[in-house]
Amino acid sequence: MLYHLVKWLDGKIDIPGAGLFQYLSFRSAMAIILALLIGMIFGRKVIDLLRRKQIGEDIRNLGLQGQMEKKGTPTMGGIVILGSVLIPILLFGNLTNIYVQLMILSTLWLGTIGFLDDYIKVFRKNKGGLQGRFKIFGQVGLGIIVGTFMCFNSNIVVREKVDAGSPDAEVTQVGGESGRTVYLSEEGTKTKTTIPFVKNNEFDYHWFAPAGKAGDMATWVIYILAAIFIITAVSNGANLTDGLDGLSAGVSALVVLVLGILAYLGGNVIYADYLNIMYIPASGELVVFAAAFLGALIGFIWYNCYPAQVFMGDTGSLAIGGMIAVFALLIRKELLLPILCGVFLVEGLSVIIQVSYFKYTRRKYGEGRRIFLMSPLHHHYQIKGYPEAKITVRFWIIQLLLAAITLVTLKIR
Repeated sequence: MLYHLVKWLDGKIDIPGAGLFQYLSFRSAMAIILALLIGMIFGRKVIDLLRRKQIGEDIRNLGLQGQMEKKGTPTMGGIVILGSVLIPILLFGNLTNIYVQLMILSTLWLGTIGFLDDYIKVFRKNKGGLQGRFKIFGQVGLGIIVGTFMCFNSNIVVREKVDAGSPDAEVTQVGGESGRTVYLSEEGTKTKTTIPFVKNNEFDYHWFAPAGKAGDMATWVIYILAAIFIITAVSNGANLTDGLDGLSAGVSALVVLVLGILAYLGGNVIYADYLNIMYIPASGELVVFAAAFLGALIGFIWYNCYPAQVFMGDTGSLAIGGMIAVFALLIRKELLLPILCGVFLVEGLSVIIQVSYFKYTRRKYGEGRRIFLMSPLHHHYQIKGYPEAKITVRFWIIQLLLAAITLVTLKIR
């Protein structure tokens, strides 16, 4: 809103410094600063309010070290994260940008689902929270919305290099001094994405569809299914990772930092040309959203680091994972998520493996057996006697390594 107000006023009167709002770097810096301040200043007020309302975590005694000390710690702190993201992007983001609109929608959509889950747990005293089918329904709904916009919205395009002699070629000037040019086309690229570690690293979901008019509908269905799977997987992975103080927020912050870098590179025609990656017009605006997202997570860690003064609850964890998944879809980097979100992936797989093996051995031997001492994986190390803070920091370090590997994929093919 502030971005649009300044832009409008600058056309009427001469406002000193108004030109700064044209730059992504300035608006991103303002977004991360404001998000940090909201999280650190108003986060304290939210924690005090949650304490007064006795909105605390009801923890089952699983025998984990220091677990019962956390009983009564305020939960639903994800409200702080969501507010710290939305307020800066509403002020400094370009609200006419389709990518920003989809990210705001995803934030509100999944934040609402997580809030309902926490509300049922805390106020209705139902430890099961929102029934699983309703969570899945919400994630599926978001996948359908995002996938439909990606396939059919005219403002979402991907431009790729083509042969200069192609009839669809469009000349775009890159680099004023060198006078270099690249030839770009936006035909047939709606459902393209990036494959890591491959030289010609573009993959099109349309390849799985039949030819003809039926192929367009089939492509939409295939893309929708992929979007649903990615949103559901990453959202639930982030939710399962939220089990130790600062763990999910710290891991997510590193993921968002990399996504912000990728959005900047893909949204800049010069860097896209240099790195030989897809150029996605207007996607650079997502850098402002990533900055607000990163600032919100760091601001939340201020109170969530060990020993935590507040938990994010499903209000935060479900939304964070879903926002990361949608962001990756928008910048065509969803196939990088198994690497970038490797911690979420392993945490989710540890639960699947544990449950599957337990059921299999119970059928075969009459008693269930376990591979891990407890799942998700971070609890396995807790039972082994590792201090909680040490587990969290080591997971952060692993995520830092995964983040570096993800960025390296831009050049290793």
